[in-house]
This record gives sequence, structure tokens and C-alpha cells, in this order.
Amino acid sequence: MAAKLSQDQDQVLLQIGQVAVQSQVPIKTIRYYEELGLLKSSERTEGGFRLFSPNTIARISFVKRLQKLGLSLQEIAEILGVYDRGLAPCDEIKQQLEQQILEIDRRISELITLRGEINELLEDWTPPAKATTGEICPILQKK
Repeated sequence: MAAKLSQDQDQVLLQIGQVAVQSQVPIKTIRYYEELGLLKSSERTEGGFRLFSPNTIARISFVKRLQKLGLSLQEIAEILGVYDRGLAPCDEIKQQLEQQILEIDRRISELITLRGEINELLEDWTPPAKATTGEICPILQKK
């Protein structure tokens, strides 16, 4: 059920519950996004309910897509700030995604090192017959 028409755009405005249903994002998340400046309600009803333009659904979808690609909400807010100033944020997005690739490569390297350390521990895994005072697991504490 639509709330009312926007005065400037002749679009049907949506209440937060409708946005939640259509975007499949909880109301609490929508409020949080609004608090962070990722979303803006167009106005409020006489009863104080937030009203959103229909393009809010696409904006939420955009935010969720960038989150899945590993961008933080702060990074997404900066990108949306560029868009809100009337500019295409594609260069900023490309730069963030390139940084994301570098971070993924760094984490992969750390995980490969960790895997090697764990394999090394497991190769020499010989538990002592008796617990030693002050050592919980001597195998881990000797290295």
C-alpha cells in the first residue's frame, strides 16, 4: 500500500515497511543506513512514519552489492556521496575494487603461511603421556 505522491516527482512514496519488503532488508538495517547517510527519507507522514522514494530500493540493492564485493559502509557512503553530487562514481568504485583485490591477495598470503604453520605442527604431533605443570598443550607451547 503506497503512502502518498511526492510533491516534486509525482512518485508514490513508500513507508519503511514497504521498502523492507521490496528490498528484502530488515527495517532496522534501513534505519541504520539512513543514520549513516546511505539513504534519505523523502519526508514523514503526519503520524511520523518515514517515507521513501521508490529509487530507495535500487539504492539499497547497490549498497548490498558493494558490501558483497567487500566494501565497507564508510567506503560505500563516500561513493554514494559522489553520486549524490551528480557525478558518476565509477572511477571511485574501480579504485576501491582494485584496493579490495590487493587486500584479498594479502589475506591469501597470510592464510597460506598459516596453513604451512599448522601443517608443520600436525606433522610432528606427538602428545606427551602426562601433563606437565604450567603447560596446557606442550606441542603448541614449544614453538
